[in-house]
Amino acid sequence: MTGPPDDCLARNEWICGDYLSTRRQILVDAVVQHLQLTSVSVLIALAVALPLAVLARRFGWAAGPVLALTTVLYTIPSLAMFSLLLPVYGLSAPLVVAGLVLYSLTLLVRNILAGLRAVPEETRQAARGLGYGPIRLLLTVELPLALPAAMAGVRIAMVSAVSLVTVGAIVGFGGLGNLIYSGMNTYFKAQVLTASALCVVIAVAADLLLLGVQRALTPWTRAVRA
Repeated sequence: MTGPPDDCLARNEWICGDYLSTRRQILVDAVVQHLQLTSVSVLIALAVALPLAVLARRFGWAAGPVLALTTVLYTIPSLAMFSLLLPVYGLSAPLVVAGLVLYSLTLLVRNILAGLRAVPEETRQAARGLGYGPIRLLLTVELPLALPAAMAGVRIAMVSAVSLVTVGAIVGFGGLGNLIYSGMNTYFKAQVLTASALCVVIAVAADLLLLGVQRALTPWTRAVRA
């Protein structure tokens, strides 16, 4: 009569050190892809959201259409979004990036616009009285004061993107989502738990990193609280 397997992989346990030691490179590759897809998506979304928010702030009539369009995009289910983008991008990483960019726009545009609207009008008038033109006013007064709200949007968008990247596993570009998806199909417990835990770690680490960046860029907020 044979005894039970002597290693956690053969026993298919949830927590298995052998999985980490034997699949280290697979995990590293998945984490790198996850980080690349997330960071590229949020950066592109930020580059698109900033001018949209400025446009909505400068021209009141544009705020409604811009917010409505980004909100509609956010309501589309992720699987449907990727399916709609499939004819354009095919089964590729840009498909996942494009979907994440569209999802991030709502969070970023709303927060940047809220930050710009929160700048006191007397501050703008004082800057104009000192000879500030529209561009200088935007770059040196409005955007710095809107930074706390904007960074809050970036943090939410980043954490959301870390989660949504996993859906990209349906097209083979999901970072850790690929491991979760294949692990669930084969009921590979250690792979599912490890990949899921790494997603949580990435989300928490990204949020803390951005919070540190926000505090470094906005020292006056700490002075006001003090």
